[in-house]
Amino acid sequence: MRPAAKDRDKALDGTAPDFITLETVKIIRNGSEVEYGPQPSLARRRRTRLTPAQAALLDHLADQPEPCTVTALAELMHQHPNTVREHLDALVAAGAATRAAAPSTGRGRPAWLYTATTESRLSDDAQEYASLAAALAGQIARTSADPAGDADAAGMEWGRDLVRTVMAATDDASTDDAPDATDRRRAAPSTPGSPEHAASAEVRARRRVVALFDELGFAPQADDDAAVVRLRRCPLLAAAHQHPEVVCGVHLGLARGALAELGVPAEGLTLLPFAERGACRLHLTAVPE
Repeated sequence: MRPAAKDRDKALDGTAPDFITLETVKIIRNGSEVEYGPQPSLARRRRTRLTPAQAALLDHLADQPEPCTVTALAELMHQHPNTVREHLDALVAAGAATRAAAPSTGRGRPAWLYTATTESRLSDDAQEYASLAAALAGQIARTSADPAGDADAAGMEWGRDLVRTVMAATDDASTDDAPDATDRRRAAPSTPGSPEHAASAEVRARRRVVALFDELGFAPQADDDAAVVRLRRCPLLAAAHQHPEVVCGVHLGLARGALAELGVPAEGLTLLPFAERGACRLHLTAVPE
């Protein structure tokens, strides 16, 4: 098995170390596995030069996992194809979208495929933040004797601080601490101090960490126990491709620090960057060997 395929398979079955190597990421980016990993985070606001109709179409286009045709977007938007085509032409002219000809399947001209550009997904402030983060990640990677360790330590402090300052303000309103009727019927009663009570507290803490990642723009998708989380978007995707040991190290440290601040064991957590199509994979519990 070629090295690239071997590393990819380890990532998919969870047997890889905490991080895929930078060389593996390069192979994934330049080879056939380019679709692995998350998408950039979506902007909180769109550029003001777009009309409301164009911005709405851009939102839908940015949410699509693959390039789209005019026909597909028209059906999605419930609009006439000519109207959608006009808006797409404006998005391309504004640099908010790109188009490329679809592979030819026979006679006739191939359809155009449209994709939202990375820049269109970010606000101006977010682009500046991403550029700064990439520069800092590069500096740490070049100058630190232990880039991954320093990144993890910084992320842990960040996670602890976020829990103290941001999450604490929502304690009383947390839906995790106030389960709905379905959850109450499904959950078995537990006694404080019992193993069942401790396990329930750990699940609630992990769900709070998932909510924290959601607020930060990672679009997390977790299993029922919030043990395995798919991170479908990344606020610093370009920097993560360039310096995964630093950027992904900070994100892993963030999860560790948040859990530790919530009083939950944080040892053995792993983050597999670009582990699957459309997502990185974060394990909020120790992965059995």
